[in-house]
Amino acid sequence: MGVHHIALATGDLVATHRFYTQVMGFRLVKVMAIPYEGSRDGGWARHVFYQTSAPDGPLLAFWDVHEATLRGRFRTDLSTGLGLPVWMNHLAFNAPTSEFYNRMLARWLSHGHEVTEHDHEFCRSIYTMDPNGIMVEFCQTLRAFSAEEVAHAERSLLDPMPPLELPRPVIVHRPQVS
Repeated sequence: MGVHHIALATGDLVATHRFYTQVMGFRLVKVMAIPYEGSRDGGWARHVFYQTSAPDGPLLAFWDVHEATLRGRFRTDLSTGLGLPVWMNHLAFNAPTSEFYNRMLARWLSHGHEVTEHDHEFCRSIYTMDPNGIMVEFCQTLRAFSAEEVAHAERSLLDPMPPLELPRPVIVHRPQVS
């Protein structure tokens, strides 16, 4: 079973739209405006949907809230808003090929974004930040999981102190300054 869409709030629809269309390469496919439930002053919300991949692929949606009682009172940063490190709650999108992965790395850099790259051994990932303070990722799976890895996962799931893995090297790519 796949994900249909993930919906998040945005505090800046213009910057969010620019990032997800120009930087991420997603396509705007639907906008709905609805009354804000429970509003006493005519509040409303816009629900904006982006196609992240093929026409039948998952969607990413943002709520643009126009409600007086909420103005300036909510945070959109999924992790730091909760006191967690920025990398904890994030959006990870599939990079189906090495060519796609490298193209997205170059695209992010060309749009002026710093990119962090991690080799997780079974996959590799690039990360940057969206205008809402949300970390986004493109991840390329490099191989299937072995039966031994699956068995280790089962053993480690509820282990009170599972074996720790050593951190792998991280590469930080900075955009060229002109």
